Amino acid sequence: MSGFPGLRLRRLRRTPALRALVRETRLDPGSFLAPLFVRSGEGLREPISSMPGQHRLSPDQVVREARELAARGVGGVVLFGLPDAKDGRASGAYAADGIVQRTLRALKEADLPLAVVVDVCLCEYTDHGHCGVVDGEGRVLNDPTLELLARTSVSLAEAGADVVAPSAMMDGQVGAIRDALDADGRGEVAILAYAAKYASAFFGPFREAADSAPRFGDRRAYQMDPANAREALREIESDLAEGADAVMVKPAMPYLDVIRAARERFHAPLAAYQVSGEYAALVAAGERGWIDLRAAALEALTGIVRAGADVVLTYFAKQAAEWIAESREGG
Repeated sequence: MSGFPGLRLRRLRRTPALRALVRETRLDPGSFLAPLFVRSGEGLREPISSMPGQHRLSPDQVVREARELAARGVGGVVLFGLPDAKDGRASGAYAADGIVQRTLRALKEADLPLAVVVDVCLCEYTDHGHCGVVDGEGRVLNDPTLELLARTSVSLAEAGADVVAPSAMMDGQVGAIRDALDADGRGEVAILAYAAKYASAFFGPFREAADSAPRFGDRRAYQMDPANAREALREIESDLAEGADAVMVKPAMPYLDVIRAARERFHAPLAAYQVSGEYAALVAAGERGWIDLRAAALEALTGIVRAGADVVLTYFAKQAAEWIAESREGG
């Protein structure tokens, strides 16, 4: 009975009920975070051409979208802001009346059962499009940037963020933010660190959505080299030592090996970001009839969770929640 013909692994694949009974990885909408792009206005739902089905939203529409996500059991949202004006010091990122700060207050007034996470970076707010302070030679300066990231995090926490998620990939950013939050009496606000964020070709559609493309150069001097995996574990270890409550790998699908390695080494909550290019590629193939979009999207999400992610940031959050509900109902 140690092998064929006594052992027949197909026995437990014979019916949908049997397959469901022994399924090792199960998707739960409560573990999804839906990224949302917010800009000034009212009643605004501006389509993003490179990300079909996604929109830039005004604060009132973010609240509307959040209600729909909560109704479908999605765990939370991640906010990205598009300011009315930009400058070299990213002042819109930490302004008390900034676009994300206003949206946070509206979400908190709505009192929805969602975790409200806010991306902390400067690229959407700087006139040069880089993630930090830039000197006269175009170099991104690490330590002066920490002050602005910390200031931004405090401003967002004061406006109601449950979690701040630093994504600038500056050395020491988590420690600087943790110190600033604690000093401001915001010790309850959690930090989800973009610990292993790669300089990826899959970010293209996001840069259109958030108007955050760098005006010169690229971000390879601070985001991670896609060839490196061991370095990602060093980044994660460093962020946890600085006070991160949870860590993230970004992108997700091209870096499943990194997610697995992080899961095996660390016990902190682990997130993975299925980024804009991953979403856009699947949607484009689905629109052309090359793949079954529903099946492929759910398979991709399953692979991310199977690799070890506890939380998945995904633009499929609302759709996937609907698909999961339908499958449970036999639809």
